[in-house]
Amino acid sequence: MALTLGTGLVSGSLGLVSSGVDSCGDVVAAVVTFFAVRLGARPADADHPFGHRRAENLSALAEASILLGGGVIVVVEAIGRLADGRSPLAARWYVFAVIGVAIAVDLGRVVVSLRSARRYRSAALRSNAFHFAGDTVGALAVLVGLIAAREGFPDGDAIAAMLVAVILFAAAGRLISENARVLMDTAPAGAEEHARAAIAALSPEIELDRLRVRESGGGYFADVVVSVPPGRAVAAGHAADEIEHAVEQVLPNSDVVVHVEPRRRGLDLRDRVLAIALSESLVLEAHDITIFEHGEKVSVSLHLKFAADSSLAAAHQVAERIEAEIRDFPAVADVRTHLEPLERPVALDPSATGTDATETIDTIRALVRHETGQNPIDVRVLPTERGIVVFLDVSVSARASLADAHQQGSELEEALRKRLPQIADVVVHTEP
Repeated sequence: MALTLGTGLVSGSLGLVSSGVDSCGDVVAAVVTFFAVRLGARPADADHPFGHRRAENLSALAEASILLGGGVIVVVEAIGRLADGRSPLAARWYVFAVIGVAIAVDLGRVVVSLRSARRYRSAALRSNAFHFAGDTVGALAVLVGLIAAREGFPDGDAIAAMLVAVILFAAAGRLISENARVLMDTAPAGAEEHARAAIAALSPEIELDRLRVRESGGGYFADVVVSVPPGRAVAAGHAADEIEHAVEQVLPNSDVVVHVEPRRRGLDLRDRVLAIALSESLVLEAHDITIFEHGEKVSVSLHLKFAADSSLAAAHQVAERIEAEIRDFPAVADVRTHLEPLERPVALDPSATGTDATETIDTIRALVRHETGQNPIDVRVLPTERGIVVFLDVSVSARASLADAHQQGSELEEALRKRLPQIADVVVHTEP
């Protein structure tokens, strides 16, 4: 600033004066950027839950206003000199030396700002890099103007100053456009497409319903809403983790929020019924969905589980809503729901003895041999306050269908309950 502005005033070079005015703006802009970067580095707080990074975008707009003001001053003076035909320029050797130093300094600032902007993903430092690149081009224009004036073209200096002003206006326009888009939450170019492609590549069962991406201070905030088949509710949390990781891979330094919903489009009747049931927040589980066909119409039954401490009135109201929504399907003639409490943890019976368990296991083994002709793979008995719980593993022919295996397990359960009335529950695991 001191070299270009001071030498420009002494030598009468409007080009150097314009470069000095730009340098004055650089000093102010650098101070603004310094404080903006410090403010933007602060973590999120209660008043700024998304952080303070947009302070850098505001500082870039302030820098743009400085460039515009400097450009206007230069244009007014250059037009005055061209109109009057006056050119007080004395193109001495030191004028060329000063502009050479200015070019070297500008090139150094461009390199340092670009490296820092890429390393820290800083919008303010990136804006400075563009600004300094414009300064370099402007300094080269001033050099050409000085050479022209020395060779007998006195208006070359004023024309060079006009070129510097044009560069200032262009840089200001770029800063205003780029940072205003960020402050207005304009979707960053290409970011949404990259995120969509990353999500689409995960699984055909994940359907993207909504994606919103915005940029702030070199980072991204993404809101993602996806739907999965209602029967995949257990995998919903895993799907959310996969989506977060996929988006972070294509949009580094991003904050991703994923909401997973049960899908309702492109489903058969059973999955639609399950989706309707699980959409109610009080319903913790829906199972045993059965569809009874009679002519062109069907009847639907399903079991709904609620928290054990839920009131019957609240559960019934939810069931009524579910039944009404299912009944809206044209093919559905009737809907029935069965309301159940979600099972609570069952405490073991500390008074039970090992002798009792051994006798029970021997009885179970004998019954399985009688019913199936072979020993069970494993038998475990847990005594509880409600009775004994039996875990039974049995082998079934590898050629058997799942329905046949389930039927055999049900018959074993029924036989065990008849033989041992103290049984509270039986879990039969079949394997080939």
